[in-house]
Amino acid sequence: MTTALIVCIGNDLVADDGAGQAVHASLEAISLAAGTRLVFLGLGGIDLLEVMNGEDLLVVIDAVQLGAAPGFVHVLDWQAIPALGPRPVSGHGIGIREAIEVGRRLYPERIPTNIYLIGIEGKCFNQLGQRLSPEVAAAVPRAVDQLLRLLP
Repeated sequence: MTTALIVCIGNDLVADDGAGQAVHASLEAISLAAGTRLVFLGLGGIDLLEVMNGEDLLVVIDAVQLGAAPGFVHVLDWQAIPALGPRPVSGHGIGIREAIEVGRRLYPERIPTNIYLIGIEGKCFNQLGQRLSPEVAAAVPRAVDQLLRLLP
């Protein structure tokens, strides 16, 4: 049986940073295939290593800032996930790529074979107490659809 881990990252107290949490809430209402685990993390980064158990597939869902229009849904495989640079991919400190690379050195048996990022392009990451922007809220169902296409 193919195993999959879906990790949704975000904080619904900070505007578009809540995109991952909104996707998580949508996924909780869906019956996912056997062998699929759904996890929510308020912060990503190195915490990602704690939830991996060597699954075949890892899909991380998070709000991103990659320069596209707000609400655009990126689907990036491992090769396309950018490293942190002067402009972070995610607001959670260490990026997905960096966390996985650390994990490959420390816990190689825990790192999934196939890794994807579904990133919802956000526009507001500095307004405490604000809801998702309309563009990001509208992107949540599209992100769920993209995720379901990746699952076995």
